[in-house]
Amino acid sequence: MQRLLLPAALASALALAACGGDRPAADTDSAPATSGAATASDHQFSPEISEADFREMVRTLASDEFEGRAPGSPGGEKTVEYISAQFERIGLQPAGENGGWYQTVPMVQTTASDSTVLRLSGPNGERELAFGTDMMLGTRTGQEKVSVQDSELVFVGYGVDAPERDWNDYEGLDVKGKTVVMLVNDPGFHVDDEELFDGHRMTYYGRWTYKFEEAARKGADAAIIIHDTPGASYGWDVVRTSWSGAQFDLRAEDDPAPRLPAQGWITNDVARELFADAGLDLDEQIRAASSADFKPVPLNATVSFDLESEVVEGSSRNVIGVLPGTGRPEEVVVYMGHWDHLGIHEDGEIYNGAIDNATGIAGIIEIAERFATTEPAPERSVAFLAVTLEESGLLGSQYYVAHPAFPLENTVGVVNLDAMSVAGPSRDFVVTGLGNSELEDILKPIAEAQGRTLVEEGNPAGGFYFRSDHFNFAKAGVPALYAKGGNDLVEGGTEAGRLASEDYATRYHQPSDVYREEWNLDGLIHDLEALYEVGRVLADDVDQWPNWYEGNPFKAARDEMLQARE
Repeated sequence: MQRLLLPAALASALALAACGGDRPAADTDSAPATSGAATASDHQFSPEISEADFREMVRTLASDEFEGRAPGSPGGEKTVEYISAQFERIGLQPAGENGGWYQTVPMVQTTASDSTVLRLSGPNGERELAFGTDMMLGTRTGQEKVSVQDSELVFVGYGVDAPERDWNDYEGLDVKGKTVVMLVNDPGFHVDDEELFDGHRMTYYGRWTYKFEEAARKGADAAIIIHDTPGASYGWDVVRTSWSGAQFDLRAEDDPAPRLPAQGWITNDVARELFADAGLDLDEQIRAASSADFKPVPLNATVSFDLESEVVEGSSRNVIGVLPGTGRPEEVVVYMGHWDHLGIHEDGEIYNGAIDNATGIAGIIEIAERFATTEPAPERSVAFLAVTLEESGLLGSQYYVAHPAFPLENTVGVVNLDAMSVAGPSRDFVVTGLGNSELEDILKPIAEAQGRTLVEEGNPAGGFYFRSDHFNFAKAGVPALYAKGGNDLVEGGTEAGRLASEDYATRYHQPSDVYREEWNLDGLIHDLEALYEVGRVLADDVDQWPNWYEGNPFKAARDEMLQARE
């Protein structure tokens, strides 16, 4: 395993909206020092949530000087220095390591060899699957060589073990020494059953990340997901692009969750042939897997592979500031956003990431200043967390949750700001994952006072609640809210909202995501004011301990936290 400075000019594939971004990070101990000039400004900040202040910060963070805010690059270093300088200006206290502003996030970059082949042995002999064309394979172990030989293949339906739904695809199966094969999305999705799980709205159990995690908890040799475009919400090219080249993760010693030796995908065509060789019809098995009575099905085949990878270690930094509470300082409300973006492409183009996510970072700073300058001071502490490596798989927030500055059992709730709306005031307020937690009960009257209605995201089948940093808190049991301006615009209605969304879609993860003077920020200021009010309720009403709604997979963990407090 190497340990060296990773490149700051970042050029891996950008078609990762469905899977999270892939960007190298660097060892910040070796990163060049910056002058700190980027933190200086003639702008006079005001204590209220201000459009002028917000524009100043987004304009700065999304400037070419910050080089697309790639972790470990000079621009990334300017970014964390700028954020900490803003926290200090406001009057927050540092809450990072050793009394400072920063939390170091160690990480591993793993690049699987594209010459890897996956060998299937079954009734019709042996077949070799090619990397990229037929399958994708990788490891999260940090090991340069992973070998699996003659591992029995078994189909486990959707790979779900959901006690609160009385559903267990692994029931009666010992997966040790076996490789599990499973479907993407939730039971019910492929058979259009709106009564099964949440119908076409993806749950936690539908995400491919959960499926691999559950297979690891069960002790499998490896896990393979069968790709299909409707179920995944993206085509095979996205899988191929996002799983090739450098992949990023926390070091195994920094992440308490079990990990598979290897995990990956096969194409739908390969799966159909695999099932046919076993005398099975894939479509019939999909229908069978959509029943709680489903039993695992042996595929009468084995899999073997020798996976070699290049492994490099590096690190980046979270920034953490806190406004201590006056009555219950040990209890904390968290506002968060990710500061990183995609850096400089190999052709020299800068991916400035103005909306994604200079807007979120400017938003939490504006909310922080409002808290710090409003009397009386909050009863509970309010922490502001700017995390790194979101574009590399939510790694900065994952590390924080594993190594929190404030105990998770003392964390009242989390508000995440990511890619805020710049389209103008709206009649609706989009709550991604609407119907998850009691934080929505706090937001609802606040939104109604603004003349707005809470609505769910436009594509609930896409599982977007599980694709931003708050999700790591949610998995640990802490209720988390991800809300922003809607698509029913005051000026132009839903048609104008649709056009604005389509315009942003063309800029997402592209060099054209830049700061624009013509943005209409009136609605965004409304959003920040509403989200400030949510935190104010949580910080001042010390009897508030929001929970997940009944049936939510994260409720059991929250219940355990709350019971421990009694």
